[in-house]
Amino acid sequence: MVSAITMTNANEAIGITRAAMKAGMPVAISFTVETDGRLPTGQSLADAICEVDIVTGKAPAYYMINCAHPTHFEGALKAGEAWTTRIHGVRANASTKSHAELDESTTLDAGDPSDLGRRYLNLRQAFPTMRVLGGCCGTDHRHAKAICEACVPPRALSA
Repeated sequence: MVSAITMTNANEAIGITRAAMKAGMPVAISFTVETDGRLPTGQSLADAICEVDIVTGKAPAYYMINCAHPTHFEGALKAGEAWTTRIHGVRANASTKSHAELDESTTLDAGDPSDLGRRYLNLRQAFPTMRVLGGCCGTDHRHAKAICEACVPPRALSA
C-alpha cells in the first residue's frame, strides 16, 4: 500500500493517487490542516477530499488527517456528512500550536497526552470509520498509551 502523509494540497494528492493507480497499488492519502481546519492552500478538508475522489474515481482506499492537533480540525468535521466516512485515520500532533509556532519553537511542546486521548475517543465516537490511530509531531509512548487507554476496550488491551 502507498501511504502519502502530510499532503498540503489536492493536486499533490491527485498526483500520488494517479501514480499508485498506475502501479496497481492501493493508496491512503493523509492531509494536514492549519489551525482553522483548512489545508495550507486555504481549501477546506471536505473540498480537498471530494476533489481527489471526483478526479480519481474515489481511488484512495481511505483518507487520514495528520500533523495537526485535533483542536485544529474538529470543527471542520461534521458527523453525518458523506465525505467524513472516507476518513479512516488520525495521526495528530501533541501540541495545539500552529505549524508556524512549532517551526519557531526551540523546545518540544508535548501537549497533554490525556487530553489527546480523550479527543481521539470523541473523534472515534462521532466518526466510527476512524480506525487508524497514531501520533505525529511531539507524540511519544505517553500519547500512544493515552490513545489506547481511551479508544481500545479494556478487554482488548489485556488480551
